[in-house]
Amino acid sequence: MPAADASPSAGFDPAELKTALDDVHGAGIPGVYAEVRDAGLIWRGASGVADVRTGRPVRPDMRQRVGSITKTFTAAAIMQQAEQGRIELDAPIGDYLPQLVPGERGKKITVRMLLNNTSGFPDYIRYAFPSLQDMSSKSLDENRFKQFRPAELIEMGVNAPPAAEPGATPGVYSNTNYLLLGQLLEKVTGIPAEEYITRNVIERAGLRHTGFPAGPRIAGPHSRMYEALWGLLDPPRDYSVYNMSWTGTGAALVSTMEDLNRFYRKLLDGEIVNRSSLAEMQRTVPVIALDGTTIQYGLGLHKVENGGCGTFWGHDGTVWGAGTVSLTSADGTRQMSVAVNLQRWNERDVSGTPQHHPIDDALTRLYQQAMCGSGTQTENTRYGPATTSR
Repeated sequence: MPAADASPSAGFDPAELKTALDDVHGAGIPGVYAEVRDAGLIWRGASGVADVRTGRPVRPDMRQRVGSITKTFTAAAIMQQAEQGRIELDAPIGDYLPQLVPGERGKKITVRMLLNNTSGFPDYIRYAFPSLQDMSSKSLDENRFKQFRPAELIEMGVNAPPAAEPGATPGVYSNTNYLLLGQLLEKVTGIPAEEYITRNVIERAGLRHTGFPAGPRIAGPHSRMYEALWGLLDPPRDYSVYNMSWTGTGAALVSTMEDLNRFYRKLLDGEIVNRSSLAEMQRTVPVIALDGTTIQYGLGLHKVENGGCGTFWGHDGTVWGAGTVSLTSADGTRQMSVAVNLQRWNERDVSGTPQHHPIDDALTRLYQQAMCGSGTQTENTRYGPATTSR
């Protein structure tokens, strides 16, 4: 659905974008939808179904669980508090939360290390969902309606064997860090972190369809969310109804592609945090993502170098059954946000290595088309909803 003033000469070709969406659906994703912006012009499109049983079509305005894109919102809230002098980025987290991070690590690990994933804390998810290590969906089903407390999840990560030394690079991507940042926000503001982020980040950006879910269901029009669990679940199982307390300020937000593009535009324009804070957020270090690759990670921002059309900033995210990626060019003129309603489609071989799937190629072509248009191609740029998050 191109906006009324969009045309192929505006920097994107609506027909080619729609073809790229259709190719993702044809490769095996039940439903995919996107919004692409270029110099004020907007294109929105969708392909496939939101419900494989009824055939209900997916729409570009649907709400989506956006996973670790939440981390940018949380990081922006932390930077606001740093601007007001309530948080010092290079202060030890133990100064603020001694009960959660006691002892020597509490003295060595700083707020900045939590933000850029160099704390050395491992991800708690493998402990909250232990059956995943045995390639079983048992934990996913048992936790569907479980109410986790942030402190119990943080304890899993803090008490587990360290993934790295505090401050060492490459860092190790970990949701434990962002649950701690949520508790830090609560400590310094005196209100729940989700409430602070809603008032001071979501509302400041003028987002109308973004928020933390009040229960296990998504309010408003949305797709079902199909989890394949690396081929273990065949057919993939719907996890659209899920208690998101297992991820909180790390990955619980619901949003739309329109809202995500609006948010990142305002953030990179200096309207959510000041320019000095934004510069801090864009200071990157190498970080090992959950899939084992190395990415360039700032303070809640992921830097993507596209050989065809330059530098992009944003984040990606996955939860059970849903994947999202939102990227904005460094000059702010080009934006893309893409959502899919299937995750972990790559079957694993006997060694446990996920195998290549046609969906991977189709998504790469879609992202390239959305970021650069049809005139540039690159083999080495890597981006996608499974890059960093869960």
